[in-house]
Amino acid sequence: MPSKNDPADDAEDLREAEAAFTDARGYLFGIAYRMLGSVSEAEDVLQEAWIRWQTYDRSRVENPLAFLTTTVTRLAINVLQSARVRRQTYVGPWLPEPVDTSADPALGAVNGEALEVAVLMLLEKLTPTERAAYVLREAFDYPYEQIAEIIGQTNASARQLVSRARKRLAAEKRASVAAADHQRFLTAFVTAAQQGNVAVLEKLLADDVVSYSDGGGVVRASRFPVVGRHRVARFYHAFADRFWPGVTVEPAEVNGRPAVSLSRDGTVFAVLTVSVTPDGIDRVLVMMNPSKLAAMTV
Repeated sequence: MPSKNDPADDAEDLREAEAAFTDARGYLFGIAYRMLGSVSEAEDVLQEAWIRWQTYDRSRVENPLAFLTTTVTRLAINVLQSARVRRQTYVGPWLPEPVDTSADPALGAVNGEALEVAVLMLLEKLTPTERAAYVLREAFDYPYEQIAEIIGQTNASARQLVSRARKRLAAEKRASVAAADHQRFLTAFVTAAQQGNVAVLEKLLADDVVSYSDGGGVVRASRFPVVGRHRVARFYHAFADRFWPGVTVEPAEVNGRPAVSLSRDGTVFAVLTVSVTPDGIDRVLVMMNPSKLAAMTV
């Protein structure tokens, strides 16, 4: 019989570990991305989780998915704690890194909650543990007992964290519209922006609309949010002649909502999406930081 340390046994054990991790990978990415709002940071967390899983005494693990979920969540909490400091010194508005959900439909298959760009921006206002508890509860329907175990809190504390997160988001989260209406507003906005048509833009925008452009200090973009219907309409009018010539506009599905990717010479340089309420477009979100567009293709 082969010994306990037989190379063949070790190789088979590693194959089983790899298979378990591969099966769970999409699910784990969904948790990490919703917590971090960054594809690259989520991938880093998954890489670290794989290293830990690879080197852990897996004979002690009864439920691989539960172990990996706990590992990923706790790693993401640690990353969030340091990321908050980095984002405070970020040049200009910080927007979440867009993810192409048409290419990865499983990302939103469990629950689209905490996936839309505008919601991810609101989650930035939560503490790391509040965000973890909210994501596990609202996006993945974890029972409070499991949430408490994953984040190392009591059951009562887990309930309080989710409750506080819900209240903070409810105070700012706005009613959205159906996907068809969202697409209609987005298409009309892009057309009006290309034409620099102030009158049409103002009809599409809510009174308190805010436009965010995330260039990260790497490319030219407004370093301050533009606020108000008239100012936002004038802003897109002012740059129409310089911004749009030579741009190819392609429809996209970003974070579960209609969006457009903008490219020049075959290279995506921006992703534009909007948040739409019954009062009109209340958020215009333009992601232009090249480091955040690596996952987007034309």
